[in-house]
Amino acid sequence: MKILVTGANGMLGQDLCPILEDEGFDVVETDIHNLDFTKKEEVEKVIKENNPNFVIHLGAYTNVDKAEEEPEIAFKINHEGTKNIANVCKELDITMVYVSTDYVFDGTKEGKYLSTDKTNPVSIYGKSKCLGEEEVQKCEKYYITRTSWLYGHHGKNFVETMISLADKPEIKVVDDQKGCPTWTVELANGIVKIITEEMPYGIYHVCGSGETTWYGFAKEIFNLCELNVNLNPCTTAEFPRPAKRPANSLMENNNICRDWKKALKEYIDLRCE
Repeated sequence: MKILVTGANGMLGQDLCPILEDEGFDVVETDIHNLDFTKKEEVEKVIKENNPNFVIHLGAYTNVDKAEEEPEIAFKINHEGTKNIANVCKELDITMVYVSTDYVFDGTKEGKYLSTDKTNPVSIYGKSKCLGEEEVQKCEKYYITRTSWLYGHHGKNFVETMISLADKPEIKVVDDQKGCPTWTVELANGIVKIITEEMPYGIYHVCGSGETTWYGFAKEIFNLCELNVNLNPCTTAEFPRPAKRPANSLMENNNICRDWKKALKEYIDLRCE
């Protein structure tokens, strides 16, 4: 079985591709250097030449705050680019896997979001990803895997940012936004589980089990790293950002991924080896 992966050089891609290969898949790695998916003709050419059984679309515009300043670019990549891939997958009867985000929700729900809940993004990034989801759902065969609070060894993320700030006199972290931290390896394993077990086509939430706040996440990071820091909670209002964040990013994942604390411990242990 052959899988073509977009965004293969990204934080998730660098974990997913080796895991797919270990599972016996023939993996075609693509990134901006060999596939600009915002160009329709290029998408058609590359996918038709490789003729994969699956296309896993990781490539995306992910700078949430900057998207507010340059919406045209965010929509071109996350909407139009995804549309290009979805159209070819539909034409060639290829199964498409699309990694999406908790930002498709507005964060006002009480309790965890279900995969069937209505979307209502409140940021440019969220809107662009939501439009991408709509394009993917036009395919005959698709999996949309929504994730949240992603971190990994191969890119900039919250865990590494917190560790880099450990020597500051004080660290303030938002404590009124709830979510599910997700290690890239957990997300990668979740995607593999979905496609190898031939789960029904549709939308899945593939994020860490359990829940916390950004402050709780930071606290666990410092505890696991045995770092003594002056960490204090703050409100979203005290830490304004250009893009609005969902106050509640909790998603029901049906136990596809492990408890977020167990995954974080493994991440920290591997980081310290």
